[in-house]
Amino acid sequence: MPTLIETPRHLGDVVRRARKALSLTQPQLALAAGVGVRFIVDLEAGKPTVRLENVLRVLQALGVTLAASGLDDGEQQGTEV
Repeated sequence: MPTLIETPRHLGDVVRRARKALSLTQPQLALAAGVGVRFIVDLEAGKPTVRLENVLRVLQALGVTLAASGLDDGEQQGTEV
């Protein structure tokens, strides 16, 4: 079942759980995603001003997908990332 993410804090929790499930340290995830360790710390802390581009890099490195819901079938095409 998909995890509902409604706040930056929820996103940070998801990233932390996924990272730990893969037995990665914050520096290892930062290296895999091509971002700085400080970015991972901020993301996991729920900082609301992190760059979306970097969030997507981190999610990709974790094997996590981001999808939009609530759109009708005609508009939903191409919304998954």
